[in-house]
Amino acid sequence: MASFSSSSSSIVLVLLFFAIATEALPTYFPGINYQSALRKNGSINPKPEIPYETHYFPQNLDHFTFLPQSYRIFNQKYLINRDFWQKGAPIFVYTGNEGDIDWFAANTGFLLDAAPHFRALLVFIEHRYYGESKPFGKHSYKSAKKLGYLNSQQALADFALLIRSLKHNLSSDSSPVVVFGGSYGGMLAAWFRLKYPHIAIGALASSAPILQFDDITPWSSFYDAVSQDFKDASLNCYEVIKGSWAELEDIPRYKEGLAELSRNFRACKEVRSIYSARDWLWEAFVYVAMTNYPTESNFIKPLPAHPVKQMCKIIDGSSPEATKLSKVFEAASLYYNYSRSEKCFELENENDDHGLHGWNWQACTEMVMPMSISNESMFPPYQFSYKDFSDDCLKNYGVRPRPHWITTEFGGTNIEQVLKRFGSNIIFSNGLQDPWSRGSVLKNISTSIVALVAEKGAHHTDLRRATRKDPDWLIEQRKQEIEIIQKWISDYYIDIKTSY
Repeated sequence: MASFSSSSSSIVLVLLFFAIATEALPTYFPGINYQSALRKNGSINPKPEIPYETHYFPQNLDHFTFLPQSYRIFNQKYLINRDFWQKGAPIFVYTGNEGDIDWFAANTGFLLDAAPHFRALLVFIEHRYYGESKPFGKHSYKSAKKLGYLNSQQALADFALLIRSLKHNLSSDSSPVVVFGGSYGGMLAAWFRLKYPHIAIGALASSAPILQFDDITPWSSFYDAVSQDFKDASLNCYEVIKGSWAELEDIPRYKEGLAELSRNFRACKEVRSIYSARDWLWEAFVYVAMTNYPTESNFIKPLPAHPVKQMCKIIDGSSPEATKLSKVFEAASLYYNYSRSEKCFELENENDDHGLHGWNWQACTEMVMPMSISNESMFPPYQFSYKDFSDDCLKNYGVRPRPHWITTEFGGTNIEQVLKRFGSNIIFSNGLQDPWSRGSVLKNISTSIVALVAEKGAHHTDLRRATRKDPDWLIEQRKQEIEIIQKWISDYYIDIKTSY
């Protein structure tokens, strides 16, 4: 979910476009990095090495009309690992997010860990309009006319058609399917189970903010949660970050202020606006809160274990004479340069290394997640304006958002009353240190729609590959997930056996 401003940052979702004066605030995805990267000798980060075969499926452009152009075909990328599979065994499908599917496969080791136990076939399906799965090739983002086929409903139908075709081609129509996803992919997994229960017997939706729409969740919840993560680590750390924005705003008052800011922030090129530095800092704090994993990671960027605590150690250990702005720069450098191998930082000229560009359109049509910033936050206060947001969308795409479409299509309001009578077999897993957790399901809805909540968990921590350093609470969470999924599959096979 990205901002329209060339100087603003985006993320892994905040699925919005904010406006303060003439500059847009940074926006974030439920799970991805679409932001300025450190200079890597002028090269683009290579694709990760993953144990999957790459395939392409001839997918329909439009599943919901029967007009001639609806039958246009594009090649949808998907990945397969069949190392442990045998015909009739389960098929585990990852419902792809807003980015290259290789990147998600590389960061979702839970499925590889679980495959031997279940003898499962693993499938990762790329979301239309992302990565290599662009219906109109390099022109896919050219106009609203071409982007009009990018939405969650078309994506779910893509998954359904591909899964049915794959099972048929493998002569394994009786194999049970379980869908998995994290962040936006987790939202899609939950919605897929509700929309296509005849195709998937269950879903694991990790860090899936399906309640972040309309006024179901308080609009300030995301930034309040980020701030709470830092406050829990160190009250002084929280206060230094909160006070640094005023120092940044003062810079234009000084002669050569931007030049000095560029030197102090080790910018590769002189920055043209203080908002470039603001967004650079902003991204670091938000992403570190999201990926505050208990072990070293390389999801968005290489980071140490417990990076929020490590950032605050840098701030708390700084010289008392240092400015707040210099302290937060050093802390943010942990996020951008943990390896300490970089000579300068790109504060502007964003790169889309993970192929996320299409999220702008989704945020301007259906994925409207209002977000404000309260006075209690460590970020400057801000009140979301739907009018400003809508006007920006109209200016950039010629369309206005449909702010209530997601809750109309998939529900969300009074979700407990609805799903306890209608849904089944969904795990909503969350870590309370993840800012997106406040927009997810945190309580059991029924005996088969369960919430697994880890107090110390971050953004879909459970979907990461197991390591020897994993804490006991994470090991237990994954164990519970395996046991629940095992029951779904066992019940399915019993039903199949008794029906013949």
